[in-house]
Amino acid sequence: MQPRDALNRSTATSIRVAVGMLKRRTGEALTDGQLTNPELTVLAQIDRNGPITVADLARLQQITPQAMGSTVASLEKHGLVTRSPDPDDRRRSLLTVSSAGSDVLHSSRDVISDRMAVALGESFTDDEVAVLAAAAPLLERLAQRF
Repeated sequence: MQPRDALNRSTATSIRVAVGMLKRRTGEALTDGQLTNPELTVLAQIDRNGPITVADLARLQQITPQAMGSTVASLEKHGLVTRSPDPDDRRRSLLTVSSAGSDVLHSSRDVISDRMAVALGESFTDDEVAVLAAAAPLLERLAQRF
């Protein structure tokens, strides 16, 4: 194994472990009655990519359309997303975030971001926060590439 391959592998492992812990802690930050992590993720995907079909959402999340359908049904039940006919193919429906869904999405993001900001302020130096700020777009790009 080449030195760069070993570094890539150990870096990938460290990122996977850290992101997994961060994801679990993010879920813990949500209180009862708020959306689950999968629901928040799907709502955010619709917000970023909408209008979008259930099948396209499933592809983005790398899950089955049936599993995505269950999550979308829960969001619809709570009035957080709406369906409308696809103008290009009336057999399909397009999902968009409702105004209530937008409110929930932004308040959930605020709760998580606020808790994370407190942790950064209490436990990290200015230089460490700068490193994390520089790494954030790189992590997003990594997530899009694999």
